[in-house]
Amino acid sequence: MEAAASSSNRCSYSYEDYRETTDWLLAHTQQRPKVAIICGSGLGGLADLLDNKTVVPYKDIPRFPQSTVQGHAGQLVFGSLQDHQCVCMQGRFHFYEGYDIFTVTYPIRVFFLLGVETLIVTNAAGGLNASFNVGDIMLIKDHINLPGFAGQNPLCGHNDDRFGVRFPCMSDAYDRDLTALAKQTAEEQGCGGFLRHGVYCMLSGPTFETIAECRALHHLGADAVGMSTVPEVVVARHCGLRVLGLSLITNKVVTDYDSKEKANHLEVLETTRLRTQDLQKLVSYIVAKI
Repeated sequence: MEAAASSSNRCSYSYEDYRETTDWLLAHTQQRPKVAIICGSGLGGLADLLDNKTVVPYKDIPRFPQSTVQGHAGQLVFGSLQDHQCVCMQGRFHFYEGYDIFTVTYPIRVFFLLGVETLIVTNAAGGLNASFNVGDIMLIKDHINLPGFAGQNPLCGHNDDRFGVRFPCMSDAYDRDLTALAKQTAEEQGCGGFLRHGVYCMLSGPTFETIAECRALHHLGADAVGMSTVPEVVVARHCGLRVLGLSLITNKVVTDYDSKEKANHLEVLETTRLRTQDLQKLVSYIVAKI
């Protein structure tokens, strides 16, 4: 898991590093996925939908990071979903685990080299929008990249044109056709009553947000807040992948100083467990229509 370092160009990985990982995976599975699904906290059950599975633990994959968070199994699952070949990440990587931005996003360029064309990202998020309820599913229409404001962008450093252009557009980060398809599918599957549409804001964690931070994020236009997703989306769009984002609202953020509510990870996992089947069904039918 060594990264190619440069004193003048920051720490990153080389094209050959990504190629090595990709070639190893191609040699260890017969599947050639066109869709990749990143499973957020407690959402690893999405991989259970796959048929003809090949399971590859992260620890066995050359240069691949390790997932350390409860609710993240730490393995790639290859298989078929609705006759589409897919790969699921059961466990993603985060800043708060001690990984740098290049390691957090390492799998995305590997997916690109595997031939993936569409990325579905899921996460557990706190609801900032007062109209959101715990258990709602939010289609991500846009994001606020707060770590990026501070220079933590996975595209900093040397640009390799084999992955994408130097200055990629992000105004279309979340594919509008896929979002419309997801909305239509949710209504057909009876999920329209708890489907929302909004802006996701990423913080680095691992602390949950203060009351003042939540109020500030709300004023910035964020509808939900979490600790993941945005770096992966940035790299996916740099590579030209289409992206669909789904946030499961697992708790309502605290914005009142008189409130006795406190966010905690066990609450996140429990809410996720209760809504997992609905989210699995939604993702399955979306993939069938891609």
